[in-house]
Amino acid sequence: MHITSLPSKFGVGDLGPSAYEFVDFLDRAGQSFWQVLPLAPTDSYRGNSPYSSLSAFAGNPLLISPELLVNDGLLEAKEVDSRRRLKGASDGRILGEGARHKRSNSQRRSMSSADDTCDYEGAYRLKNELFDTAFRRFKGDASLRGEFDRFVEKNTSWLDDYALFVVIKRLNEGKEWTEWNEALKERDASALKAIQAEHAALVERERFLQFVFYRQWGALKRYCNEKGIRLIGDIPIYVSFDSADAWSNGGIFKLGEDKKPLFVSGVPPDYFSRTGQLWGNPVYNWDVLRERRFDWWVERMRHNLELFDIVRIDHFRGLIAYWEVEAHEKTAVNGRWVPVPYDDFFSVLKESFPGLPFIAEDLGVITDDVRDAMCRYDIPGMRVLLFAFGEDNPKHPYLPHNYIPSCVVYTGTHDNNTVRGWFERESDAEERKRFFDYIGRRVGPEEAPEEMMRLLMMSVADTVIVPMQDVLGLGEEARMNKPATGDGNWLWRLGTGALSKKLEERLFGMTRVYGRAEAGGEEGS
Repeated sequence: MHITSLPSKFGVGDLGPSAYEFVDFLDRAGQSFWQVLPLAPTDSYRGNSPYSSLSAFAGNPLLISPELLVNDGLLEAKEVDSRRRLKGASDGRILGEGARHKRSNSQRRSMSSADDTCDYEGAYRLKNELFDTAFRRFKGDASLRGEFDRFVEKNTSWLDDYALFVVIKRLNEGKEWTEWNEALKERDASALKAIQAEHAALVERERFLQFVFYRQWGALKRYCNEKGIRLIGDIPIYVSFDSADAWSNGGIFKLGEDKKPLFVSGVPPDYFSRTGQLWGNPVYNWDVLRERRFDWWVERMRHNLELFDIVRIDHFRGLIAYWEVEAHEKTAVNGRWVPVPYDDFFSVLKESFPGLPFIAEDLGVITDDVRDAMCRYDIPGMRVLLFAFGEDNPKHPYLPHNYIPSCVVYTGTHDNNTVRGWFERESDAEERKRFFDYIGRRVGPEEAPEEMMRLLMMSVADTVIVPMQDVLGLGEEARMNKPATGDGNWLWRLGTGALSKKLEERLFGMTRVYGRAEAGGEEGS
């Protein structure tokens, strides 16, 4: 469950009290992992997607908790409490005594009504007003200055460029960086110095927001770890072209003299799409990266492993070989596979991060070289149970009796429907029959999520991850993302009082029965 899915009175979930309540719920329910989506900055222009951001290193200011800023003395309680309540705003409480899992079907379907969805535009507006106030107060208060200076010094390799990028982009009315004047596009030192001098307060505000974000995230991570809960993060393999990363590290991407991509990312045609998928991100120049001993990637991994205990690498197969398409193409059909020097890459990573605490997103068509790399470097892959019943194949790798211990298994992911949504809206009669045959009985849509959870928990897989929507038994209205669509995604939130005592006991009981309730052990859920 992503941070934005927590309830709050500020339009989207954040790192405030509800996050700590959720950790307490996980602890009492015997859970030992919390997986989130990327924490990078989001904006409405990119559909608020955490996978499309203007930085691979910065945190999302939208996740900053105003309530915690009150604790720091940077806001006053009356300034926070007097703000206009936004759509879906709640008092932030997610713990309740009601037996939510026993509610009626009509009640279940209304659990993710408009009152339980994110209001990104309202949150951007409201929080920016509060951040302005907090920043003014910070400038006049020396109590946090030393901690702030240490943060800036530690993160200078990305923070300075990020802050400048955000400010320059704002001054250029949001234009892509290749449309800025030549001096700024080319990162002329004197031009950048002039921006820094003329707009020092704006640049400092961006540094301040990053300081606050990472301070709040660090406190939440410590709280999780003290409770025996490990955080799993998520790294999109590619970065957006219109990002601080491409602007400040152009040499590691395949860009032309005009700084625009020569080639872009995607995947080839397959069963699901006859034209493939054209993602449009700039692709890496792995020859240059190898000459630099993959320094940018090492720094990126180090940064994320300070934020998380384990990191899931999205589109892992692109680190073995990637589909490259000339930038002028309209579809991904005319691309080609380009090999990555992955032995050199993972050897360097292993020097810096013994044990390689990664999860490979290896869904879809995976070739032998990818499987070989995962095996040699002991990186577990994923299995998604929702995909297991599409064909009559007892050897399907996503069926639980075919799991291996070293894999991470899911009912579904943020890109899939919920289990109940799949059962009611997507599965056909044959798929449901295979599911019934597998569990040995017929069930209705309200029982399907728990049945799938049990299948995973009783398997030999070391790690089980279940989307919170499936724990709650919610339907299609609670789906987080529908790939290849631009609107209506990343909106779902927990309702006030969603985490009842009975739900907690049910989840703990299931976890204990299958030997997964010991926090800090090798196995977990």
